[in-house]
Amino acid sequence: MQRIFCLFAFAFCFHMVSAQKGKPVSQQLYEAYDQYKEPSITHRRFKHHAIEPLILRLKEVSGFTITQLGASIEGRAIYDVAWGEGKTQVLLWSQMHGDETTATMAGLDVFNFLCQSDELNDIRETLRKNITIHFIPMLNPDGAQLFQRRNILDVDLNRDALRLTSPPSVLLKKMRDSLDADFGFNLHDQSTYYTAGISAKPATISFLAPAFNYKKDMNRVRKNATKLIVLLNEALQQYIPGQVARYDDDFEPRAFGDNMQNWGTSTVLIESGGYMDDLEKQQLRKLNFMAILTGLHGIAEKDYRREKVKNYEKIPKNERYLYDLVVRGLQREVQGKYYLLDVAINHIEIDFDEHNHFYTVGSIQDVGDMSTYHGYREFDATGMTAVAGKVYPEPQPDIAAVRKLGARALMRDGYTTVAVRNLTGYEAAIPTLELDITSNRTEEDNAIKIGNRANFILQQDGKPVYAIVNGLLYTL
Repeated sequence: MQRIFCLFAFAFCFHMVSAQKGKPVSQQLYEAYDQYKEPSITHRRFKHHAIEPLILRLKEVSGFTITQLGASIEGRAIYDVAWGEGKTQVLLWSQMHGDETTATMAGLDVFNFLCQSDELNDIRETLRKNITIHFIPMLNPDGAQLFQRRNILDVDLNRDALRLTSPPSVLLKKMRDSLDADFGFNLHDQSTYYTAGISAKPATISFLAPAFNYKKDMNRVRKNATKLIVLLNEALQQYIPGQVARYDDDFEPRAFGDNMQNWGTSTVLIESGGYMDDLEKQQLRKLNFMAILTGLHGIAEKDYRREKVKNYEKIPKNERYLYDLVVRGLQREVQGKYYLLDVAINHIEIDFDEHNHFYTVGSIQDVGDMSTYHGYREFDATGMTAVAGKVYPEPQPDIAAVRKLGARALMRDGYTTVAVRNLTGYEAAIPTLELDITSNRTEEDNAIKIGNRANFILQQDGKPVYAIVNGLLYTL
């Protein structure tokens, strides 16, 4: 009986491995992702001290070489994580901008993948034999500490490839030169409001094979980058159809990507944008994991060579036609006359708790005819009249007192905003309050004007039916 069970188990495992082998590499990676996701990083505002132990523990793992390349201005270590034995050198760097963390998260997941042994060993072995990976997970740790784009000098590292003012820029240039890297992955995040062309779909992932001169010439180095992008686009279309875009390729002589291309490294820029209801970019993290490893496998197997440069040009351009919420067709009364308007709203992130957390402020970005623009969410307010939300007449002592008022009851009476004398705990409470909290804002600040808070009531036949409070839609 035991022998029969063992034979059955062997046959089952063989079947599973065979089934995996029949799938594209990108699909295998995507479907297996959860077992490699680094569990200690669950949100995008992590700091250097959170990932440093995860990097250093790889010193104990066979096949990895961890090297401290140097340090940031404030003394935080910058590491190279190396793996593989192949002749083709691939350099990846993430978080050149301190608040662009998606690929850093994905990089930790890639390291976990390379550590393990399972049914995807064929992929690992192909990578190990054919390429050597050098991954710098956090190039700008000082910027990451403040969750800001630039470093502590207020220098954009991606505009420092010529002067090399900042230590991380010097380290990246030395690393490229010492490897004479064949391929480079320049890993970034972009605005969530970019679209794939003029469509309503967000540019969830955008690519660029940077130009190496003003003429935007195509030499062998840049062509290889475009071909690799075509391969990655094909893989991503299976999971985010119509949500891949191509970044503007105007030559920027100070940028690292453009110079890497010029120095002989076929460089692919990957920009992680927006995805519906993915505020912490965990789905984007998964897509990055799949795309990075698919790209590395495509290099290892030289699969990119079969792709055509003309298909790179077919990827729609990165455009900006998206908002968080578009309210369409509302009426606004001014001096006794009614005017038809659309209102476009974005949720602006405000840091607190030493940049570890944030809350959002609903801000009116545009007013008028928004028929050629789109929203992650849209609401048809045809037949409804918008009136500015009122400020509750009695300031409350604290947040606890605000909760007792009853948000929906206040909205039905036309109130969206409450003044509070003691704002302790204000930031953390915002997601659960359903009201706009202020210390001194007036009803004029709730008028439907660009730059104002998005706080207004939608009435139908004189009755409140919906409320927009801090940029969020509530039914009454």
